[in-house]
Amino acid sequence: MARVGSAEGVAAFAGLIADPTRAAFCLALLDGRAWTAGELARHAGVAASTATEHLNRMLAGGLVVERRQGRHRYVELAGPDVAHLVEDLAARAPSVSVRPTTLRAATATAALARGRTCYDHLAGRLGVAVTDALAGQGLLDRDGGLALTAAGRAWLGTRLDVEAADLRSGRRPLARACLDWTERRPHLAGLAGARVCERLLARRWIVRIGSGRAVRVTPGGATALRDLLGLDAAALG
Repeated sequence: MARVGSAEGVAAFAGLIADPTRAAFCLALLDGRAWTAGELARHAGVAASTATEHLNRMLAGGLVVERRQGRHRYVELAGPDVAHLVEDLAARAPSVSVRPTTLRAATATAALARGRTCYDHLAGRLGVAVTDALAGQGLLDRDGGLALTAAGRAWLGTRLDVEAADLRSGRRPLARACLDWTERRPHLAGLAGARVCERLLARRWIVRIGSGRAVRVTPGGATALRDLLGLDAAALG
């Protein structure tokens, strides 16, 4: 067994993602939900037995975790740190121009670029625009990364009803810059990013499009984002 922090250990963990099928599983699981092996198999276009083989390897390597409910086996990313790693890798991967072959595929691709969830926070043009607006109003400090200011903490409490206790959770950072793989610019991750996304979904200012990661701003959300942050949702395309 490779020791922690060894070159062998790093190579072994990197190898868990260095496969198109396992990479497809990781990207699908970035929606923050638990998937069954069958759902992941259909998503990646592989046989159920192949999916099971890959998932067993990912489980053994700590990339995903499993929970069972009755006969069903669900898997999800092992935590926000793994989600951040996957999103960061996607953002740094060389761009591969693949033209959608159907109108449905083109629509889905455009929706993901416009706005989506990245595990439990906002990404795409919407996520970057919200991050820019928060920084522009002094609620985020961009010096050396992203940090929530005192004004930002107060804003979350008064405008989004986020309790101080909701901004404390073990080792997870309060705010962190996550490089957006479509915009190639940072969006807000960490606990603050999760709470913003959670509140916007709960208030139906944004809603999911179908069962995937894409989200759209509702008419009420457009008004709220304009009032709260001076953000023009219509300009997101």
